[in-house]
Amino acid sequence: MELAHIFDSASSVMTVVSFATFMGILLWTFLLHRSRDFDAAAALPFLDEEKDHV
Repeated sequence: MELAHIFDSASSVMTVVSFATFMGILLWTFLLHRSRDFDAAAALPFLDEEKDHV
């Protein structure tokens, strides 16, 4: 096998893997309706401010 052919094949495989990973992230973010978890994570920086004022 030529080295160039191996790199072409690896490039194609990595493109497919990257696209599948991207689609998985989109699925996890938008289709699973995890807004409760995201709202809790968004509030984390403000928890320190409440502790400082008490």
